[in-house]
Amino acid sequence: MKQRKITNILVTGGAGFIGSAFIRYLLQKTTFTGTCVNLDLLTYAGNLQNLREIEGNPQYVFAHGDIRNQALVEHLCQEHAIDTIIHFAAESHVDRSILGPQAFIETNILGTFHLLEVVRKLPHIHFHHVSTDEVYGCLGDAGFFTEETPYQPNSPYSASKASSDLLVRSYGKTYQLSTCTSNCSNNYGPYHFPEKLIPLMILNVFQEKPLPVYGEGKNVRDWLYVEDHAAALYRLLEEGRRGETYNIGGEEEWRNIDLVHLIISTIAEIQGKDENRLKELITYVKDRPGHDFRYAIDCSKIKNELGWSPSRSFKERMRETVIWYMQNEEWTNNILNGSYRDWVAENYHAR
Repeated sequence: MKQRKITNILVTGGAGFIGSAFIRYLLQKTTFTGTCVNLDLLTYAGNLQNLREIEGNPQYVFAHGDIRNQALVEHLCQEHAIDTIIHFAAESHVDRSILGPQAFIETNILGTFHLLEVVRKLPHIHFHHVSTDEVYGCLGDAGFFTEETPYQPNSPYSASKASSDLLVRSYGKTYQLSTCTSNCSNNYGPYHFPEKLIPLMILNVFQEKPLPVYGEGKNVRDWLYVEDHAAALYRLLEEGRRGETYNIGGEEEWRNIDLVHLIISTIAEIQGKDENRLKELITYVKDRPGHDFRYAIDCSKIKNELGWSPSRSFKERMRETVIWYMQNEEWTNNILNGSYRDWVAENYHAR
């Protein structure tokens, strides 16, 4: 398979959880010698503290702005001689999409459209679109999502991502652009925004606060360590076939309630706490609307074509994640008290 040359790359949403993990991974690669431009609007989930370790790196440029600002995107691509765009920027929280779907339509669909319009003007750019397994809908007790599974989104979030996936496909076909899409399972790891399930449970156990579990906790998710995801994406940028879709999964299916028990037992073991007492914090709450029962990904395509696979077991990575949150209390507190937003307001004005 012919390797694609990545010289200068534009990362959208690079201050978010997965985007920042990708940038950290990219700038550790000795084979990458070009420039990485991070375009991020710094909405509530965007946090430049996720990238503190690469501050001052001469290969890194931050641009504050909106992916819907087509003129800005085009200017950045020309100014930095961009040949690759990897598109992370998205509204991604299902509960938020149920309460306020408009932002998801505007960012996830219109934002992707404006990026693709730039690539249509500058067709030498390769465009990689990062999406989710939620576009496929819901599985029963058996089976897996493959790249051929029909789309059946069940929330405004997943519908907006499905729409953006189809836009990317259509632009690739209609305008003969170089595009590729990946659909990933649930990510976890360092710098995960505290509203999400795993960091929420970790932090609540630390503080011995209630652990809210939807329904009976039987919903199943496949969990992918964020650094493994970053490694898979780099492989796809270099070698992913033009016009193709690839599923990226962790091959670690867990019921939500079992996941919570694992977090409790991990923290109890590390901190020497009473595991049974911590389990009493579990509180079952009313299930959310449109809550998909099970997601599970067949990622044999990327494994067979590119030789990628998850690096370590979920239990090992969960232990590392718990320890990271123990050692990075300042990062968490800055989010919980909102001070990270004050820093953004003082230093940046959206273009």
